[in-house]
Amino acid sequence: MDIFEIIKKRHSVRQYEDRKIEPEKRDILLRELDKINREGHLHIQILFDEPKCFHSLIAHYGKFSGVQNYIALVGTKAPDLEEKCGYYGEQLVLLAQSLGLNTCWVAMTHGKSAAQIFKGEKQTCLIALGYGKTQGVAHKSKSIEEVTSLNGSMPEWFKIGMESALLAPTAMNQQKFRFTLSGEKVSAHIAGGIAFSGVMGLYTKADLGIVKYHFEAVTGRTVL
Repeated sequence: MDIFEIIKKRHSVRQYEDRKIEPEKRDILLRELDKINREGHLHIQILFDEPKCFHSLIAHYGKFSGVQNYIALVGTKAPDLEEKCGYYGEQLVLLAQSLGLNTCWVAMTHGKSAAQIFKGEKQTCLIALGYGKTQGVAHKSKSIEEVTSLNGSMPEWFKIGMESALLAPTAMNQQKFRFTLSGEKVSAHIAGGIAFSGVMGLYTKADLGIVKYHFEAVTGRTVL
């Protein structure tokens, strides 16, 4: 299955089965995790068989149940940390989907994570991981025209990239991003700028990393 098909099949799932992730699938995820942490200079961790984090009132409020595995997005504090965690975290999300697993990005509706967080590091958010009770449902989406700026006609590769970006998970399904095509150069930024610089702004930065990865994974082109 190609990456675009994986993206189209992946939806957020909050309720999970009481089923362990097989050793061979754990190994695949951990090998990719090691590669990602080296490449991104991050300290992302996968916590297997750790149900305490999501066994809390706030997690139940967020309608999570049965979560026994999760990915903790951790890295050295820096202005681009949230965006990097979004970019690399989504790589793990789509790998998990390709292995028949389900996921959900989690901002605040979880308990205390068991991840190691060293001095100077920060945990940006978590990703629930496991076998979902369902495969989730598609979210409503903006049109390509609402989130793009370009002069002239839209190349087919850019259109496909934007279709992929619009399938990306974003906080509260806000889709607060805009892609610009100038010649062959693609760039993306948060739509609204400093208006979203508060708590939700942090997750909007992660969203930007997620949508950039979707676009790059499908088109093979770098997004600035």
